[in-house]
Amino acid sequence: MNMLDTSIERPLVVIVDDDDDVRNALRELFLSVDLDATCFTSTQELLETELPERVGCMVVDIRMPGSSGLDLQNHLMLRGDTRPIVFLTGHGDIPMTVQAMKAGAIDFLTKPVRDQALLDAVTLGIERDAAQRNSSQITKEYAERLGTLTPRERQVLKEVANGRINKQIAFDLGISEVTVKLHRSNVMRKMQFASLGELIRAWEALPINLRVQGRT
Repeated sequence: MNMLDTSIERPLVVIVDDDDDVRNALRELFLSVDLDATCFTSTQELLETELPERVGCMVVDIRMPGSSGLDLQNHLMLRGDTRPIVFLTGHGDIPMTVQAMKAGAIDFLTKPVRDQALLDAVTLGIERDAAQRNSSQITKEYAERLGTLTPRERQVLKEVANGRINKQIAFDLGISEVTVKLHRSNVMRKMQFASLGELIRAWEALPINLRVQGRT
């Protein structure tokens, strides 16, 4: 099921903390504002679990027995999980904060944290996650449409996206302007573009490996 529509399923907050009381309190807080919540006692426990693909945010204690919250952040990044993280700590310091924020953390809050401050940070994380997932879905759709183009149409798409006019494209590819116009029309139709601006934005959103293929 596509989890982009949060009206179908509520956002999910993933809590990782070795303190039972903290976990339970956080879970009750999120449930009270109509957010779903699931809890883990350690980094290892979470990494051994397949999380559902739902819009949400993680709330992670920075210091836990075994692997730390920063270790968890690194593990998630390595496997391509960009779920936003809000860190909680009772022992935070500046180097930890800098490392966490540079790696993309939403916030770094010191225990005991005010409920509203935490809810604000989690809300920001959920909004970021929803935007990231939406962007990824759009890029995936562009990539699928790109796969319907012929090699020549890919070449024309690349040249148009790079600001080349029909006459220049025709010269570079050794074809007529009429043929360029035909390929360009096919590109717009197959990629479902309504304007040149949309074409350029879509091209820039594609992964670099797919754009490089347009050169062949």
